[in-house]
Amino acid sequence: MDIITSTSNPLIKQVRALRQKKARVESKTFLVEGIHHVGEVIEAGWDVDVILYAPELLTSQFAKDLLNKISNIKLQAVSENVMEALADKENPQGILTVVKQKVYALSEIKNVNRAVALVSPQDPGNLGTILRTMDAVDIDALFLLDGGVELYHPSVIRASMGTLFWKPIVQTSFNEFVAWSHEKNVQLIGTSAKADVDYHTLIPKTPWVLVLGNEQKGLTKEQVDVCDVTVSIPMHGRVSSLNLSVAAGILLYQFGK
Repeated sequence: MDIITSTSNPLIKQVRALRQKKARVESKTFLVEGIHHVGEVIEAGWDVDVILYAPELLTSQFAKDLLNKISNIKLQAVSENVMEALADKENPQGILTVVKQKVYALSEIKNVNRAVALVSPQDPGNLGTILRTMDAVDIDALFLLDGGVELYHPSVIRASMGTLFWKPIVQTSFNEFVAWSHEKNVQLIGTSAKADVDYHTLIPKTPWVLVLGNEQKGLTKEQVDVCDVTVSIPMHGRVSSLNLSVAAGILLYQFGK
C-alpha cells in the first residue's frame, strides 16, 4: 500500500481540517484518535470513512490485530511526520479515523429507565467525564439541551474514553425535552443548591432523568419549577458548589444503585 508522506496531500488537508469545529459541522464527521478509541468506535458499529495509521508508530499488537480484522473500511498508511501533524497531542499512538456523526431524535429514544439531561454544558471535559460515569453506572441515555459545548469536540471524545459511542445522545431544546418527559411519564430530578431535599433521602421513581444545569448558572428558576423534585448535595466547607462532573457522579451512583 502506498504511504502518504506529504502534509499537502488533499486527504491529509481534509482530515487535518477536522480539528476545527467549522469543518466538523459542515462535513458532519469528526476525528477519533488513539488505539482504544478507534477500537471502540469500530466495535460500536459507527460509520467510518477512513482509518489512517503510521506503521512506524503503530507498535501495539492490539492495534495490528485491529487493522488485520478490518475488511470493509478504507485503510491509509501515512508517514510518522504526517501522523504527528494530524494528531491532537504529542507522541501519537499512530492511528486515527474519520467518523460520521450520529443524530438521534427524541422519538427514537425507547425504553429509557435512567438518563441524564445537561442544560447548555460549557466544558467538554465535563461532558466526556459524565458520559464515562454514565457507562459505569449503566445509565441509558443522555440529553443535551439548549446547545452548549460541541458533542464531537476532541476533548469530549478523549474524556469519555470511548463511552460516547455506546450511548444514545439527543440534542434538543429544554421545552421539547420536557414535553417528551411528560408524554413518557418520566420523573425529572432537578439539582439546586437551594433545594430542600437532600440527595441521600430521595428514592427515584423509574423512569427518571437527572437534570443538571451548566457550570456557571445551574438551572434557572423556570427550569427548576418544571422538575418533579429537586435535590441538593450538602456543602460543609467554604465552597458553595461542586464541579459539574463530580456532582453528576455522586448523584448517579446514589440514584443508580
